[in-house]
Amino acid sequence: MFVRLIATSLFALFLVACTATGDSADMQPSELNGGINGGNLSDGNKDPGGDSQDSVELSDFAEMVNVSAMGITRNGVAFSVSAYSISVTEVTQGLYRKVMGSISKEDSLGDDYPVFNVSWYDAALFCNALSKKVGLDTAYVYESRNSGGELTGLSIDYAAESVRLPSEMEWEIAARAGTLTTYYWDTDVASKYAYYGQHNGPTKVAEYIPNDAGLYDMAGNVAEWVNDWYYAYPTVSQENYSGPAEGTYKVVRGGGWSDKAPALASGEREKKDPKHRSQTIGFRIVYSRGI
Repeated sequence: MFVRLIATSLFALFLVACTATGDSADMQPSELNGGINGGNLSDGNKDPGGDSQDSVELSDFAEMVNVSAMGITRNGVAFSVSAYSISVTEVTQGLYRKVMGSISKEDSLGDDYPVFNVSWYDAALFCNALSKKVGLDTAYVYESRNSGGELTGLSIDYAAESVRLPSEMEWEIAARAGTLTTYYWDTDVASKYAYYGQHNGPTKVAEYIPNDAGLYDMAGNVAEWVNDWYYAYPTVSQENYSGPAEGTYKVVRGGGWSDKAPALASGEREKKDPKHRSQTIGFRIVYSRGI
């Protein structure tokens, strides 16, 4: 059972064996310091030196859940992350339109539906745009955008206080919410928690039971882009692991509305070309204070 922690005292690292599927076999989540604390983010209006927008906060755009510094262990290799905040739902069409100005008519289902048909590059540009709106720095640094929609000369500034996509480890820690099982609902009926195995497209966000952190649709509805390039996990322990510096494919997590149950496992991962767009893939955001 996930535990919400109020105190900020340090806790000793613990390891509990569990069994998962695919790339997450033998995963052992570990608690480093605290847990995931519910509540709206209220300090997202800091100006990094650009135009001041003191009256605008990240909580004006998206409800966030705070995640304390934590870690997980895979096959005896420990991965830790610094504290961050993650959006309660996937980015909706209403929020995307509010930040980016428009959404294509053929994709428009309603403000409460998740945005989809967005490439990884589209998601990164959204994060930069939202960062600017709330007076934060931008995480994605690039030279230009070519005719194919690719951001050239791209780097990710993880030290920036910014809105960005979650790293793969940040995403999984949030999805598991302290659980050790293959699925964050353990042996309960999957259809209570996830919208999957469908043929008619995504549904509205937050219509199913959230995980123990209060996060909706961490499995199903639309699958979610994360920051990392797809590659085998390291064999030595890593602090704030954010994947390799370059690659061919980006990681997608969570499974989508058309997937079968195995794709919903908390440790399952998929790879897609970052230019790929699909009705089954969207994203959610994190607020990072810099790592």
